[in-house]
Amino acid sequence: MTTMARTQTDPNASSSAAPTAAPVTVARGDGIGPEIMDATLRVLEAAGAQLAIEEIQIGEQVYEQGFTAGIAPESWESLRRTRVFLKAPITTPQGGGFKSLNVTTRKTLGLYANVRPCVAYHPFVASKHEGMDVVIIRENEEDTYAGIEHRQTPEVAQCLKLISRPGCEKIVRFAFEYARANGRKKVTCFTKDNIMKATDGLFHEVFDEVAPEYPDLESEHWIVDIGAAKLADTPGLFDVVVMPNLYGDILSDVAAQIAGSVGMAGSANIGEHVAMFEAIHGSAPRRAGQNVANPSGLMLGAVQMLLHLQQHDAAQRMHNAWLKTIEDGIHTYDIFKLGHSTQQVGTREFADAVIERLGSEPSTLNPVRYQAAKDAAPAKAAEGDKPRPAKDLVGVDVFLDWDEPGRSPGRLGAALQAATAAGPLKLKMITNRGVKVYPDGFPETFCTDHWRCRFVNREQPGQTITHRQIVGLLTAMTEAGFDFIKTEHLCTFDGTPGFSLGQGE
Repeated sequence: MTTMARTQTDPNASSSAAPTAAPVTVARGDGIGPEIMDATLRVLEAAGAQLAIEEIQIGEQVYEQGFTAGIAPESWESLRRTRVFLKAPITTPQGGGFKSLNVTTRKTLGLYANVRPCVAYHPFVASKHEGMDVVIIRENEEDTYAGIEHRQTPEVAQCLKLISRPGCEKIVRFAFEYARANGRKKVTCFTKDNIMKATDGLFHEVFDEVAPEYPDLESEHWIVDIGAAKLADTPGLFDVVVMPNLYGDILSDVAAQIAGSVGMAGSANIGEHVAMFEAIHGSAPRRAGQNVANPSGLMLGAVQMLLHLQQHDAAQRMHNAWLKTIEDGIHTYDIFKLGHSTQQVGTREFADAVIERLGSEPSTLNPVRYQAAKDAAPAKAAEGDKPRPAKDLVGVDVFLDWDEPGRSPGRLGAALQAATAAGPLKLKMITNRGVKVYPDGFPETFCTDHWRCRFVNREQPGQTITHRQIVGLLTAMTEAGFDFIKTEHLCTFDGTPGFSLGQGE
């Protein structure tokens, strides 16, 4: 049995592990975290994993010490030193002022690719789809998960959705590289670009640009709503699915649950410099300390970690032993079902059962073969391939908090026209929650206190304007008593509008 060296986090400490041992930072987390991590580490050790472990503390106790992200500065140093993080789930305190450690870690360390295999283990674990084997690859850093939110009026709050070309290029190339490295046949992209034409449209555009670089793989795009319906109903249509952050977060949980159980899914978070491995489920504090939690998700996350570390033999031994345990019906309470299961066990006993089966393989479920497998290399965005497009400022959207009695768009439009009549910019339209209400709006449209007012070149609409003109416009609006809450510049890029158009534009 291989012994793994374990140390507490100390930037000056030297590892006592053998030269071949890979440095790994481990955090036991909150709730059921310590129990499932202990089970996972015991199986890793018995499987022959060569690891030099540094343990750090994260989660509730660290939040209570005043670290709002749930992690102390010295722990960051451990992560940057080992570059591999095996993390149990944590509990994030409710209420303002606390940050999600998962989101913070992914964004701070550049873990842009989230890989979540969703596999059915029929007939030993009840599943909606007995042959399901889908990998969800989720962009991990952008989208609405940038966490940029504002309450702008008493009635309206906003969340900014940020999608970048480099971010799209990295995750799309990663998805194709992963499919190729793991013998997959097809990559599918999910977006909602029929509505969000600029943000999701960019993701889809990049997917279509990158796909021809992989002629050995099929590629396709689905609108996310019908794609999600088909994923839930007919997952055999899909192989590897890549999508922006929010959709990926939701649909990877859906896919894992219909495959069998969220509690059995592992997750890899891959960056150019650091990688984090975990279960996709939470800390389940109500089950803590009862020796009932299913450690499978973290165990399978640990298998992904071993593959990332190029320890394929240990990964294969561990994964096949886990499959054999599932096949033998040795199940924790969450998946135990008469007719599928033979023995209900606790967390420790499940780990014992996996260890007992090391060296064995399943006979009904497909055994894994990892000797020839290779990790999907982190894919850097293409640099310098395309010149920067010509950017021209052609207008400005000014957002107002305006709540006069009746909320008449016509009255607001007339007042704005009068206030800005002497300036070089003219009011073109007003929208409320994206619906045009002036000019020629419908009286049936419900309006809040949040208004978008679009201004363009008075003499030649569509021609360029200046920042100084925008400042003059805002000055005139302020002097007229309007409360502007934000502006968004309207730009064209090589002549193509970089903003959503209103009705009639």
